[in-house]
Amino acid sequence: MIIVPVKDGENIERALKKFKRKFEKTGVVKELRSRQQFDKPSVKKRLKMERAIYVQQLRDAEE
Repeated sequence: MIIVPVKDGENIERALKKFKRKFEKTGVVKELRSRQQFDKPSVKKRLKMERAIYVQQLRDAEE
């Protein structure tokens, strides 16, 4: 359960923003979407490898 403490006089939009941020960090929506369809293990492995290569290229470009 996600608990967002709200201070007296705090704007409700700010509290909602905190809630959404915490909810996003839990990864519930991401997992739900991934479970909607079956991906073969080989496809998962390939996508993971492509992402790792992409991230590595971004890091190399920064230096």
